[in-house]
Amino acid sequence: MIFEGLPTTPRAEELLDKAFSRAARTGHAKSGHEAQEAMLRTAGNILSDNLENVVVSWPDFGFDVKPFYYELADAIVDVDRLRQALAQVMWASRQIERLRDEYTTKVRNSDVDAAKKHRKQAFARMADVMDQIEDDLRYIGDSRDALRNLPDIRPDEPAVVVAGYPNVGKSSFVNEVTRASNEIAEYPFTTRGVQVGHFERDHVRYQIVDTPGLLDRPEDERNDIERQAVSALVHLADVVLFVLDPSGDCGYPLDVQLELREEVRALFDESIPMHTVANKHDRFEAIRAEGVDATMSVTEGENVEEVLAMIVDAAAYEPDLPTRERDGE
Repeated sequence: MIFEGLPTTPRAEELLDKAFSRAARTGHAKSGHEAQEAMLRTAGNILSDNLENVVVSWPDFGFDVKPFYYELADAIVDVDRLRQALAQVMWASRQIERLRDEYTTKVRNSDVDAAKKHRKQAFARMADVMDQIEDDLRYIGDSRDALRNLPDIRPDEPAVVVAGYPNVGKSSFVNEVTRASNEIAEYPFTTRGVQVGHFERDHVRYQIVDTPGLLDRPEDERNDIERQAVSALVHLADVVLFVLDPSGDCGYPLDVQLELREEVRALFDESIPMHTVANKHDRFEAIRAEGVDATMSVTEGENVEEVLAMIVDAAAYEPDLPTRERDGE
């Protein structure tokens, strides 16, 4: 997952302690100008290198992060604030490099006492730069902690997003078609874990995502973070499966379920196919006119494979296959 390998972000005070203590040890091994210059370079290098490493360890949100994960990240942290913090830390890295080089020249061109004063001035100015980015480093660290354990949903694999009210049979369907090989993906903005399963057809791995807490109730019942998470799912889906329980045993009347279906349909681009499946055969006649594409009974194991085949066809996924050029071409 794109945020999984992010290293721990050091605090400003930690970096200063590391840089100055290492510099002191370096200076003890030398004397005169050489000691002052060695201390200055050691501290400057540690600070600038560590700050740069903080920034380059993150993916570029403008180029490397696909829309699904961008929206997902923005649902959890403020991506604009995070990008600003990363820019500030890179600025600080460059400032400390400049101070290192500026004061190295001063140290070389002065007597030993003045060299010591210049080195101390450089350390004070470096510490001031670090103070300026203390909050930025903290925000980056907090963002890293919030994002690094997001579930591994892969935008480059075809995905089926399952929607519908609770207790209509969505989770049972996901369990059935994945042979219970699915995992529970923990999102920080859902009260229940999003269920992610996988199945294969024609050597292609498909993801199937059940979204409790997101696409199982009307839009006006979602909070702002949940709405943002739904925006992320819109970028993920190759096909949407909306499950109905026409009997109403789920606790929601059929007309209410159909209203939710229209809300969900409006969320996704017209190019994303959406199929409606009734999870009980005995009520099919009552909803034939409501745009039901198929029926099934998960508990009885009836038509489950047919529904799966239908959504695979709807996804119309064509993997990029390697090609070989013929000799002479």
